[in-house]
Amino acid sequence: MGQKLLRLIAAPANWCGLALAIAVLVLKSLGLLGSLGLGVAVLGYVVGFVIGGLWLGWPSTQAPAWEELQFKDEGDAREAMERALAGVRKLTEYNPENRIPASLQARVLDLCQALEDLLHQWERSKGSLSLQDSFHARHIAISYLPEALNTYLSIPARFATGKILDNGKTAVDTFKDTVTELEGKVRQLGDDLAAQDAHAFLVHSKFLSQKFAPPGAEAPVLTLPTKDSRS
Repeated sequence: MGQKLLRLIAAPANWCGLALAIAVLVLKSLGLLGSLGLGVAVLGYVVGFVIGGLWLGWPSTQAPAWEELQFKDEGDAREAMERALAGVRKLTEYNPENRIPASLQARVLDLCQALEDLLHQWERSKGSLSLQDSFHARHIAISYLPEALNTYLSIPARFATGKILDNGKTAVDTFKDTVTELEGKVRQLGDDLAAQDAHAFLVHSKFLSQKFAPPGAEAPVLTLPTKDSRS
């Protein structure tokens, strides 16, 4: 009950109504409204509330969908990542008030798929990620992407697309940049695992070539990729 009341109080429409009602009371105290009663202030609140609702959106006692997008990094890593990605995908597809442009919506969904593919690749890979990269892979899915989406959706649509932030970009452009950075990191992690698997494959191929080469025959020389060539 308390949370619903707080959402109603914090609604932009409520503040517009209060602002107009206060303005009426100020005019009344200055004697500029003549014999008009205090009911005018109530009328002012109603008018301000309606204007605010039409312009900024009507208040709701229900929690916004994105407020549920909160995940903890605990328990089994695979389950935590899959649970978080399912939540991000569901919210992105729902796209409250169409706040996510269609092209960006598709990119977020593709990023979710790329993260799931990385998880599967990681499980079957013969290679391994560094401690830092393992941390990044897990937290991109569990916290970095959900928090970026959550924060972006908390911004009113008009502000997100029309207001220039301190970085010289709008909120939607900033979110695009964030998605681009996460896409790049996921690709890099996948490439690192693939390079390690390719290296292991070449090592095994060389071993088999040497083991089954005819007596006296020289086994073919296989050039293994170096760390520099894989970077």
